[in-house]
Amino acid sequence: MLFTKEEEAQIVSTIREAERGTSGEIRLYVEEFCMRDTPVERAAEVFQLFGMFNTKERNAVLIYLAEKSHHFAIWGDAGIHERVGFQFWADEKKLLQEHFMRDEAADGICKAVQLIGARLREHFPNDENHDINELPDEIIYG
Repeated sequence: MLFTKEEEAQIVSTIREAERGTSGEIRLYVEEFCMRDTPVERAAEVFQLFGMFNTKERNAVLIYLAEKSHHFAIWGDAGIHERVGFQFWADEKKLLQEHFMRDEAADGICKAVQLIGARLREHFPNDENHDINELPDEIIYG
């Protein structure tokens, strides 16, 4: 398993904190092998499979990891992508890559989630008293 129970708890806690104050949603999907030509194709497929496109403002983000294939991708829905552009996702990818190379996957995920959350709060602020969590925060294992 890629994450210890403590790391899983930290990642879920980081997702919940990152989503505070925004209508945006962040999910993490982990599987052993990427069964598509590219991890981006698989991330898009998982995004659709779990109905992440159904958020009101189209502002969900999926971090996809294929542990044994050593692949990953980040998929942001249309609402967030049109606001942050390709460079933001490239920077997130670089951050994750650096952490994975140092065998610091959980730390890299948490840092990426924090940065994504900051952008979601910037572009999709939400009153914390009326925040509706449209998608579960737990890690999805495939």
